[in-house]
Amino acid sequence: MTTTLKIDFVSDVSCPWCAIGLQSLQKAAAQVSDEVAVSLHFHPFELNPQMGAEGQDIAEHLIGKYGMSNEQLKQSQESIRQRGAALGFTFDMGQRSRIYNTFDAHRLLHWAGELGDDKQLALKQALLAAYFSHGQNPSDHPTLVAVAQSVGLDADEAHAILASDRYAAEVREQEYFYQQQGISSVPAVIINDQYLISGGQPPEVFANALRQIAGQAES
Repeated sequence: MTTTLKIDFVSDVSCPWCAIGLQSLQKAAAQVSDEVAVSLHFHPFELNPQMGAEGQDIAEHLIGKYGMSNEQLKQSQESIRQRGAALGFTFDMGQRSRIYNTFDAHRLLHWAGELGDDKQLALKQALLAAYFSHGQNPSDHPTLVAVAQSVGLDADEAHAILASDRYAAEVREQEYFYQQQGISSVPAVIINDQYLISGGQPPEVFANALRQIAGQAES
């Protein structure tokens, strides 16, 4: 018998560890698919909610925010690139030169979630790839429309949403909710509203947790 687990994935589309965490989680879900099914839902978290539309040079941003040296930044980026490659996700650090505001991307993700979990997952994956693999700007409306269209979502509807304030209140409400739950870093993976796994863990960590939690749910 397969046990279905609800997974709430709180993350940002400009967070490299969120891309790693999602890739790891999906590999884990595939490993345990004979025992566990997952119902995956994405929720917004903005790493830089005050970031202006023009964005900021990523090296300048990370060095200023975390006090890194240039050498530490290079080492961190290489570690992320290697982790991604091992999971089948491409981080092109040369392409990704700036960091941007992601609020509008989260509005589109909320819309996609209303259309179905599969649509939301497809858009999430496409947004992560657009930014990390291709260096595209996740705050640019034409880019967002094109990414939405690439996964089968209606381009005209995506454009209309971005031209309005639709889903802005819903995104802010969800952000506030998870902040009130103590989520201050991402990814935060919440299973069955009870169990929290933080960070871009390896697939085996997620797989073991899914098995254990499914076993407890059955007992």
